[in-house]
Amino acid sequence: MSGDLYDVIVVGAGPAGSYTAYKLSSQGCKVAVLEQKKAPGVDICCTGIVSPGCFDSFGVNPEVILNKARAAKLFSPSGKWLRLEKQEIQAYIVDRASFDQAIADKAMAEGADYFLSLPATDIIIDSDGVQVETPRLKFKAKAVVIAAGFKPAFTRKLGLGSVDHFAMGAQTVVEVQGIDEVEIYFGQEMAPGFFGWLVPILNGKALAGVLATSHAKFYLEKLLASHFCQGKVIRQEAEVRQGAIPMGILPRTYGDRLLVVGDAAGQVKTTTGGGIYFGNLGSKAAVEVLSEALDTGNLGAKQLSRYQKAWKAKMGREIYLGYLARRLYQKLSDGQIERIFDIVSSNGIAGTLLDSPSFSFDWQGKLILAFMKSIWNYLPDKISSIFRREIDSININGRQGA
Repeated sequence: MSGDLYDVIVVGAGPAGSYTAYKLSSQGCKVAVLEQKKAPGVDICCTGIVSPGCFDSFGVNPEVILNKARAAKLFSPSGKWLRLEKQEIQAYIVDRASFDQAIADKAMAEGADYFLSLPATDIIIDSDGVQVETPRLKFKAKAVVIAAGFKPAFTRKLGLGSVDHFAMGAQTVVEVQGIDEVEIYFGQEMAPGFFGWLVPILNGKALAGVLATSHAKFYLEKLLASHFCQGKVIRQEAEVRQGAIPMGILPRTYGDRLLVVGDAAGQVKTTTGGGIYFGNLGSKAAVEVLSEALDTGNLGAKQLSRYQKAWKAKMGREIYLGYLARRLYQKLSDGQIERIFDIVSSNGIAGTLLDSPSFSFDWQGKLILAFMKSIWNYLPDKISSIFRREIDSININGRQGA
């Protein structure tokens, strides 16, 4: 048994968990962070692509940035490509291990205690407080924040439900030649329901990965052997990392003495699977609600339910629109994807959307609606009619949740 009584235990030392710990500790809370891995950010499946604004919000040293991007090439199943470019830098590619460690260092500098290689195995909550059990120690606190990534069995056990839809990601490091921009590959035969990528980092290296509905490692191997990578990928430099990414919102992200943030809550861009930015927004909402609850001593579910209302009001509609776009894409054949590439290339749609005031790396909802409206006349009636009804429903009801 750990001898200390903490104000808050944070389970998970990813960006969402460590940022939560940092903000709470900076306000004088006694915080413990439990991380199952040997260090934050190691052995994960993530490209580490964030917008400059998102990166700046964490306040970490720019030395963790591996590369910057203002353009990307999008490839159709047959190999046709479309280059998208902005004058301003649109994204940073960060080294996730260094990035995550930098946020953890900020939390520790404010007094947070970190316990590594120590997974939470059970969480017991009663009127007296919270007990988090691990293989070696038990920790007691007034409240707990779950930020341990996508673990549906864990949230189900706590009575919070689970996210039923998810994607599988697989990624490795490869040596490359002749590639200096992000490349995204589309095709249901190559990455069912999603896409593959090559993201240049440093010294002739790139991150190669696939997001798919299942069997991501198989499709990554298929991508590396495909025409997309011929003449570009020289050799694989690291083992393949895999992970599951939620494609929807956890039914409940709060309970007595309990909040859930980040991927664990479904705070993820359902277009790309990226969770750093939305997880950061979730962390900020959690800290605001939890700080007030700790001050008043009211840590009941009714009080903490304000957290779910707050973060859903901020990003729930964005998550739903991304999910809607994802459902549309999953219904398309490779031939229909080719047709969309032809339409976008010949009609100037890409340039119009890129120059639109609604274009945003982090907030994609308005862009999704604009894109869908611009192409639905070219889609099969059976598909386009479904999404016309969905969009009409959104416009009428202002839907906020997935």
